[in-house]
Amino acid sequence: MASPKDVPPFEAFMWPIIERLKAHGRSLSNAEMLADVAPYMGLSDEVMNVRHGKWNQLVVDQRLGFARSWLKLGGAVTNSQRGVWTLTPRGAAMTPAEVAAIQKEVNKAYAERKAAEANSLPDAPPPELGAEDAGDWKDHLLAVLLKLEPSAFERLSQRLLRESGFTSVTVTGQSGDGGIDGTGVLRVNLLSFHVLFQCKRYAGSVGAGAVRDFRGAMVGRTDKGLIITTGTFTADARREATRDGAPAIDLVDGDALCDLLKDRGLGVTVRMVEEVTVNEAAFADF
Repeated sequence: MASPKDVPPFEAFMWPIIERLKAHGRSLSNAEMLADVAPYMGLSDEVMNVRHGKWNQLVVDQRLGFARSWLKLGGAVTNSQRGVWTLTPRGAAMTPAEVAAIQKEVNKAYAERKAAEANSLPDAPPPELGAEDAGDWKDHLLAVLLKLEPSAFERLSQRLLRESGFTSVTVTGQSGDGGIDGTGVLRVNLLSFHVLFQCKRYAGSVGAGAVRDFRGAMVGRTDKGLIITTGTFTADARREATRDGAPAIDLVDGDALCDLLKDRGLGVTVRMVEEVTVNEAAFADF
């Protein structure tokens, strides 16, 4: 019977995490990482099911957590509040030797920072928005999205779906597949839905023909479809997406995409500004 001693130390998980993030569009949820990294490392079911501690936690899951924490301290990964981990450009460029040295480097930097803490100056305040940022942020964001490579936009869509509660999100990267760019599973309460999605990095409008073609590719595979675009959908496309007697297809246009990215903090930062107003009339009753 396997014991915690049979589970590799958390250091052994660090490089496989980097490798599997690269293989899955540079982002994975906690659950996806647990289901993917340990089998990738060749761990047996017996070892993967070892539990330990007051809360009877899976030891593999616990050590994955330690590994992620060190990778984050080393700037190799970052995470969202929804438990989605993303590979940073720094992490993507790291070698196995550099990943193995993260603990030593982080500890060294921490010691140096503590030693200099007494003489350190306060952190500089965040820069104010420049005049070029004062316009419509959605127009600015869409212009940035349109400059992305198709594969980068697919990875962004993959990350967005993970942040929205999808699991097992995969980008197919296949041509001639009816426009299907990826698959995912959305769980709603006790029900799970297999969803096919398409990413269209367009500056114009998506017409009804594209919706019909996508639905044709869905036949026999799933009843749930999603099209994400930086552009807009024509009225005919929206009618086709909800046509009676045909599987409904959800549509996310550029405007809705911007809102989703803002809500989930993906490349969009919202800074709250306090506004103080003196209400003179409120003092009249004193």
